[in-house]
Amino acid sequence: MSEKKDTSILQGFKAFLMRGNVVDLAVAVVIGAAFTNIVNSVVKGVINPLVGAIGTKNLDGYSTCLQDPCKVSADGTVISGVPILWGTVLSATLTFVITAAVVYFLMVLPMSKYLARQEARRKAKEGTREMIEVTELEVLKEIRDALVAQRGSGHDGR
Repeated sequence: MSEKKDTSILQGFKAFLMRGNVVDLAVAVVIGAAFTNIVNSVVKGVINPLVGAIGTKNLDGYSTCLQDPCKVSADGTVISGVPILWGTVLSATLTFVITAAVVYFLMVLPMSKYLARQEARRKAKEGTREMIEVTELEVLKEIRDALVAQRGSGHDGR
């Protein structure tokens, strides 16, 4: 009985792994990890130098001191004072906005346009079928009316 239970658990686990959602999710995580490297490269290679034209290339260096003297070690540990490290927030925000823009314009927008075209084609096909059905129904009604009229005129002529 234990072997049968183990087999059914393994079969259930295999079925779980083979479901489309799990495989799609795994692919999305791998692609997302690779995509993160691309976005980080764009931020460090393009955005930071553009911001560096105004100030510094390292956005993490931007901060405001609430209580002097502010001293932060190289590893980011606060030694004294109360620094507000708003540069790191700005850097993370830019990374998020760039990621969202790339995902939207390169993935979501084209996919939604594709799905809209597919839906329009499906509706056009359904509309054509309905038109054919309506036309056939109208022809059958006309034939029925003509037969009724013939019977009616045939009865009157006798």
